[in-house]
Amino acid sequence: MTNLYVDLSVLQTVPSSNINRDDTGAPKTALYGGVTRARVSSQSWKKAVRDVFKQDHVSAGKRTKQAANLLATELKNLDATLDDETVQAKVAEVFKLAGIKVDKKKDNETGALLLVSRGQIAKLAQYAIDNEELDKKEIKKVLKGDQSLDLALFGRMVADNPELNVDASAQVAHAISTHEVVPEYDYFTALDDEQPEDNAGAAMLGTIDFNSATLYRYANVNLNELAHNLNVTDAIKGTADFIKDFLLSMPTGKQNTFANKTLPSYVMVTIRQDTPVNLVSAFENPVVSHSGYVAPSVTRLEGEYQRTQAYVDEPVANFVLGKADSQIGTTVAKLSELLDQVTAKLSEVMQDEDTND
Repeated sequence: MTNLYVDLSVLQTVPSSNINRDDTGAPKTALYGGVTRARVSSQSWKKAVRDVFKQDHVSAGKRTKQAANLLATELKNLDATLDDETVQAKVAEVFKLAGIKVDKKKDNETGALLLVSRGQIAKLAQYAIDNEELDKKEIKKVLKGDQSLDLALFGRMVADNPELNVDASAQVAHAISTHEVVPEYDYFTALDDEQPEDNAGAAMLGTIDFNSATLYRYANVNLNELAHNLNVTDAIKGTADFIKDFLLSMPTGKQNTFANKTLPSYVMVTIRQDTPVNLVSAFENPVVSHSGYVAPSVTRLEGEYQRTQAYVDEPVANFVLGKADSQIGTTVAKLSELLDQVTAKLSEVMQDEDTND
């Protein structure tokens, strides 16, 4: 079976902000190329993507310790005549056969967060109602099938029962700035509207750490793995949904304080059959500029793409949004056009693939 990967390389400028904090409350950073870079963790951006999935009514699951209670609620929805004791007995049996421990002392919480799709919960409930004797293999089959897009993309690890693990079909890199950043902080005070006129002091004072940066963001999707988790048709549509919401999402840390929501300045989508390629090496030598970082970052990124062509096969397709005069791929004018062209190319390449090999 032919491999098929979709690479997403994105440049996005973020003004003064603190969208992803460390344990001290400061924006996360990374040391790369000998200098400090702004950093946004992959987990933070994946959470943002999952949130946008829900807003866009894209298939999204629940990542929770309350999976047993979700199943109990679904059982009652399907059969209102079931009493609480019967419901709890069925839930306990399902999770026991699934090999997932629940803690009765903590309201039937699982030991760790469990990502489950709505379809999986619904089918588990229906199976439990339809069958007096439950089969371990059938429960496993339900928990491995009917995956939501976020589950199929980002995978699932079940420490209690690795048989229920789902291999991720997408990888998301930590976003880092293309240039060096110097951490800054905002000193603020707040006045009490009702304080006496003879009291000129502040009722509250503090500091907020922040930085501003042009970020390089990267992610990839393994189409064949995604099709294995879903099916070919849903994998192609799901890839387009992921591209759209990866581009339009942003972690919401301190967003009310900084109003920092921006859109990408440049997007490159590359469809490859040999290997995914993260182009962050374009910025190992940090960009230095006194007149903005986007333009030189675009030049660096496209130069790195051309350099890597000496090592990899010619891609199936390459699309660029945000640089009308780009010489490295097919330029598109709008995000909708980008998604249409990616979908058409993936449909063309995937039509003869057997994802069950």
